[in-house]
Order: sequence, then structure tokens, then C-alpha cells
Amino acid sequence: MFINFIWLNVFLMLCAWLWVSYNKRAGLVDVIWAFGIALNVILASLIFETAPLMVRVFLAVASGIWFLRLAWHLLRRYCHETEEDTRYANMRRAMGKYQHLGFLAFFLFQAGLIVLFSYPMLALLNIPMEQWGSSTIIYLVVAAIIMLVAFWGESLADEQLYRFKQNPENKAKTMDQGLWRYSRHPNYFFEWLHWFAYPIIGLAAGVYSLWIYPILMFLFLYYVTGIPFSEQQALQHRGDNYKDYQRRTSIFIPWQPKE
Repeated sequence: MFINFIWLNVFLMLCAWLWVSYNKRAGLVDVIWAFGIALNVILASLIFETAPLMVRVFLAVASGIWFLRLAWHLLRRYCHETEEDTRYANMRRAMGKYQHLGFLAFFLFQAGLIVLFSYPMLALLNIPMEQWGSSTIIYLVVAAIIMLVAFWGESLADEQLYRFKQNPENKAKTMDQGLWRYSRHPNYFFEWLHWFAYPIIGLAAGVYSLWIYPILMFLFLYYVTGIPFSEQQALQHRGDNYKDYQRRTSIFIPWQPKE
């Protein structure tokens, strides 16, 4: 069954790659990544009948809404951008005449990442019904609270930043209002928080391996794909303005800013 999801993700990314080969804007890969996870989880919740119904419904609704919102936000940002995202423009220049094949390999790699980050939900949906304890509903309530807080935080942070960037008067300025007053990357923080919901649900079935995912997501956001690039680009474009923001604002966990 899992192999079918792999082929589905490959198909999604191949379609995205063909479109990007035409319009030269590779940022679409982020949209398809989020949409692919949502599609994987929703389809698996409908197909797999192994886990209890309440677990299947919870994951289909909570995770489905989470990743569909993220996909919509990324699509909105992608549609309003007039130039290719700096990350992918740099990749395109680095690959030169091999960019067509280079992006093909990159998009297929992203199909693998869809599988990687869909795994917690698919694993929970594949746990036999008899393995779930009587306290499953309690763990689902705790997970729901985490998901709601994370959803509120990331949605608000994304919307605040989007509105800030839409105002021409804010060009070359740093967003330091709302949630961005307390963290330089509140969207990443709440994204990370959301990943605690799945290992907590896993506790109801005696599964502990899913705790690797909050750790994995923290490493990705803090050291690989998220914060390092964002900070580098901010310093290049906003210089001393952003350095001042760095001095007084927490990098990740929301905290009272320094005077």
C-alpha cells in the first residue's frame, strides 16, 4: 500500500517539474510538498481501516487542514511573486546548462520528503485496532490542543508577514510587529510545535519512535532549510536594520524582546 503513495508523490512532483520547466519559477515545489502531504494523509485515512475510526477522522481533519492551509499560503505567496524565489534562482545559476536535469532530481528528492514527513500519520493509521488503549481519546484531546495552538500561531504569523510585505512602504524594513516582535521566526516555531501532536497520539498505542519527528523538524528548521537561509537573506537585503532586530529578538522560541 505504501508503494502506491510513493508513486503518487512522484507523479505530483513530475507534473510540478514540467510546469516549472515552462515558467522558470521553481518555488512551486514548496506548494506541492505541502499539498502532497495533505493528499497522502486524507487518502490514507479513507483507505486504511486498521486504526480506530476516531484516529482516522482526527488525522484526516486535523492534518489535512494543517497542510492544506500551508499549501494555500505558499500558493498565494507564489502567485504574488514577480521573480523566482532567491533560493531557487541561486540553484538555477549554480546548475547552469544542467538546470533542467538538476531540478528534475531536486523535485524527485522532494517527493521523497513528502513520504518522509507523511510517515508519522501513515504509521498511526496502520497500527492495529487492538493495540490502541482505552485512553486514546485523552491523547487525541491533548494532540488537538497542540494542533489548535500551533495552527493559530502559524496562521497568524504567516498572515502578519504577508500583509506587511504587501505594503510598499515596508520595503527594506524588518517585520517586528505582532508575533514577530517576540520571535524572528514564529512561523517556524509553531510549525515545529505541531509535530509534537503525532508522537503524543502514538503514546496511546505504545509507539515511541515518532518522537524522532519533532527532533528532525527542529534540525531541518534551525540548521538546514529554514532559519539559516532566512537570516542570510534578511542580512543581505536589510543590513543594519535586521542586525538591530537580531540583537533584541529571540531567534526561535517566542520571548520578551530585549530593550
